[in-house]
Amino acid sequence: MKQKTNLSLVLVAAAAIIAAALVTFGLSGSGTSGKLTAEFGGPFRLASSNGGVVDSATLKGKPYAVYFGFTHCPEVCPTTMAEMTTAYEKLGDAARDFQTFFITVDPERDTVEFLHDYLMTYDKRFVGLIPTMAELPVIARNFRAVYEKVPTSDGSYTMNHTASVYLFDGDGKLVATLGYGEPEKARMAKLRKLLGVPNP
Repeated sequence: MKQKTNLSLVLVAAAAIIAAALVTFGLSGSGTSGKLTAEFGGPFRLASSNGGVVDSATLKGKPYAVYFGFTHCPEVCPTTMAEMTTAYEKLGDAARDFQTFFITVDPERDTVEFLHDYLMTYDKRFVGLIPTMAELPVIARNFRAVYEKVPTSDGSYTMNHTASVYLFDGDGKLVATLGYGEPEKARMAKLRKLLGVPNP
């Protein structure tokens, strides 16, 4: 019960941080209008679950999504990945080149191979990014993301973390976030706008 309470508090705090950032940067409540006046999230260059590295400079001109999570996540991460997989299916060919980058907050356990296999159970357009222990606090700070290592009763640990998906346009600017538990209609509207797909 304490673990779930801690998670809820962290997610609420994370949501407040993101909301404050969006207001500061001039985004409306819809999360899809306005432009940032300050850099958010990038640049980044991190090891990829597909081998090699992903450099944000190579993403120029391509909208993409970023999510912070970990493979041992019991509920939030698999739910989010499943929802994004469904979104890919609904978007069809319009999302052919749209990638979701899953940045692990648990690089101690999430190796390149393990993260690759985990994400491939959802969609091939999910790409894992593995920061080093030194890189993790820097990348999290740049994305205003929160994470916390929480010991468990069996001697292991879990991770509390920000549960939002960040949406970036082709200029690498944050234009929207998808909140955990957000209604599908709202989620799809944001994704369609990002990709220039008319709402049905």
